[in-house]
Amino acid sequence: MGENMKRSIQISLPSTGEEEWQACREPLMSGWLTQGPKVAAFEKVFAEYHHVKHALATTNCTTGLHLILAALGIGPGDEVIVPAFTWVATANVVLYCGATPVFADVDRATNNIDPADLARRVTSRTRAVIVVHLFGLCADMDAIRAVLPSHVKIIEDAACAAGASYKGIRAGGLGDAAAFSFHPRKSITTGEGGMVTTNDDEIAETANMLRNHGASISEEQRHNGPRPYLLADFNLLGFNYRMTDLQGAVGLVQMSKLESFIKERQKWADYYRQELADVKWLRMPVVPVGGQHAWQAFVTYVDPAKAPMPRNDMMERLQAAGIATRPGTHAVHMLGYYKERYGLTPDDFPGARDCDTHTMAIPLHNKMTEEDYAYVVHHLRSF
Repeated sequence: MGENMKRSIQISLPSTGEEEWQACREPLMSGWLTQGPKVAAFEKVFAEYHHVKHALATTNCTTGLHLILAALGIGPGDEVIVPAFTWVATANVVLYCGATPVFADVDRATNNIDPADLARRVTSRTRAVIVVHLFGLCADMDAIRAVLPSHVKIIEDAACAAGASYKGIRAGGLGDAAAFSFHPRKSITTGEGGMVTTNDDEIAETANMLRNHGASISEEQRHNGPRPYLLADFNLLGFNYRMTDLQGAVGLVQMSKLESFIKERQKWADYYRQELADVKWLRMPVVPVGGQHAWQAFVTYVDPAKAPMPRNDMMERLQAAGIATRPGTHAVHMLGYYKERYGLTPDDFPGARDCDTHTMAIPLHNKMTEEDYAYVVHHLRSF
């Protein structure tokens, strides 16, 4: 397989097309563009698929996490534990509420929060922990629950985890509440967009009001009711975190494809694991026992002791060959804002530091061909 076969393989591409395009027609023609019937239908399908009582669509996963914290009344004086290796938004939302983010280290094998280190971070001020199902692998919920006092809320950052499961239970129903992302790098997308899920009626009711400015009645009730003079009462300080009906329409189509998307990603994840098994310097992602990986990304770990060259050099060579790669995500405690605000050093969370330095996501998405996968494998093996 020579350089004449060079191609351009993106790290991720959304799988959208004619059906999603057509789905936007109805909201555009009806004039109902903001949160309405399409969003409600999307929420219903999403809740049923993830086996939860409530699903509330939001503008993105970040605002979804913020809604959950706000609905729980988390604020100044409270601590929320978050993994040190995650997208920065997981920690940012804690600061939005005036609470304090407390970092816990991660397991280098799973990239997820380390329950033993989590246990060391709990104090009398701990109100919640945000567990991240990174790259589509559910965190070890039993081990996490075992080290937490019963009053500490468990929030799932399920940004990457639509369709994932842990011991037969779908992501979104594993903690007190969860937030999902529909960003284009996720397996299903609405452009930007998110979803809050919960089995707790009180959280759902409060979050529902908070996402609509704190209004006590919905826009649909107000528009369709018999009393046109009726405005909602506002007893809460809320936000405008509503999803549009255009996005809801696209989300409905995408949800109908989620199962097949994951099935295809699973097939090619298995292919990578098989074809790269004897590349001793490249560690494969952990596969759950009794659960389903959502395969939002295929994130490997370059063993610095065995690798023929540093990870960054490898990534540059792959880029030159037309193969996009990325670090898994970043160690939040090593980012400028958090480093300066809390006086943190890379060595404070060695697991997160190493994941930041040595993880490498390779292309895995629903627009790739068999030849693309073979091309990636060929170049990785050629090192």
